[in-house]
Amino acid sequence: MDAIRTEKLSKCFGEVRAVDELTLSVAEGELFALIGSDGAGKSTTLRMLTGIMDPTSGAAYVLGSRMPEQGPKVAESIGYMSQRFGLYPDLTVLENIRFYAEIHMLPRKAVAPRIEELLAFAKLAPFKDRPAGKLSGGMKQKLGLACALIHTPRVLFLDEPTNGVDPVSRRDFWRILYQLLAQGVTICVTTAYLDEAERCHRVGLMHKGKLLACDAPQALKGLVKGGVLELETADPRHAVRLLSAAFPTGSVALFGERVHLYAADPEQAAGVAVHALEQGGMSPPTIRPVEPSLEDVVVSMIREQEQGEGSRL
Repeated sequence: MDAIRTEKLSKCFGEVRAVDELTLSVAEGELFALIGSDGAGKSTTLRMLTGIMDPTSGAAYVLGSRMPEQGPKVAESIGYMSQRFGLYPDLTVLENIRFYAEIHMLPRKAVAPRIEELLAFAKLAPFKDRPAGKLSGGMKQKLGLACALIHTPRVLFLDEPTNGVDPVSRRDFWRILYQLLAQGVTICVTTAYLDEAERCHRVGLMHKGKLLACDAPQALKGLVKGGVLELETADPRHAVRLLSAAFPTGSVALFGERVHLYAADPEQAAGVAVHALEQGGMSPPTIRPVEPSLEDVVVSMIREQEQGEGSRL
C-alpha cells in the first residue's frame, strides 16, 4: 500500500493555482523529496496532505485515509514539522517535548521512556534544561523533530527542515532521518538543498504548482536533453553575461566558479561559446562535458517548461 497518494490534487488562492492537478504516490518506508523554487507549491502540498488545508479539487490520501475528511483516523500516525515549527522559547527542551506529549494525550507511563529515547536519539540530553530560545539553529530543528516524533508516527512530513542550518547540523539531522527510515518510517520532505534531495529514494520536481518530473535522482539526470558543458574561465561571471547573449534564455548558469551550458548539440555549442567569449575579449575557456547534476536537471527542465509556456502565448 502507498503511504501517500494524490490524485489531481489542486489548490487555488483566488486566480493563483498554487498546486495544479498533482498526482503522485509514495511507498511505505520510502524517503521522498519535493523540490522546486519558492512558490512551486511544495509547502501547500504538505499542508493538504496533513489535513491542515482543504484542497480546491482532487484528492489526497495518507495511509489509505482521505485528507482532511478522514484525518482524525490517522492523526496519530502522522508527524508534521513546518518551516516555522511551534517551539516555545521560554520552555526548556524537556518542557517542549512534554508539552507535545500532552497534546497527543500519550499515557504518562509511556512518556518518560519515550522522551529519554528521543533526547538520546537527537543528542539533546545534555541540553534538556536549556530554554529552546537559547538553542542554536540546528539544535532547534532537532528539538522540533523530536516533538514531531513524540507520538511515534508512521509517516513524517518535513517542510524544509534544514533551511538556514549550518552544514554540520544538516548532516546530523539527516543522520537522524536515516535512522528513522531504518525503523520503517515513511518520510516526505521538501528541501531547497539539492544535495539533500540526492540522498532520497525518489524526487519530485515542482514548478508553478505542476509536477514536472518524478523519479530516482540518477534517473532524473537522464532527462537533461543533449548534454552539459562545463566552462572554466578567469572571470566566470563576465563569461555568463557574454554567453547569455549568445544562447537561449536559461541555457547558461553559474555553478560556483564554473559555468554550465545546456545544449542540444554540445559540440556545436562549444564552438559558439569560444567565439562569443573571444569576441568579448576573453581567452578561450577550458571546456569539458560533465554528467548532469540534480541542479542541472532543475535548471534545464524549468527552462524547457517556461520556453513551452512562452511559445503558447
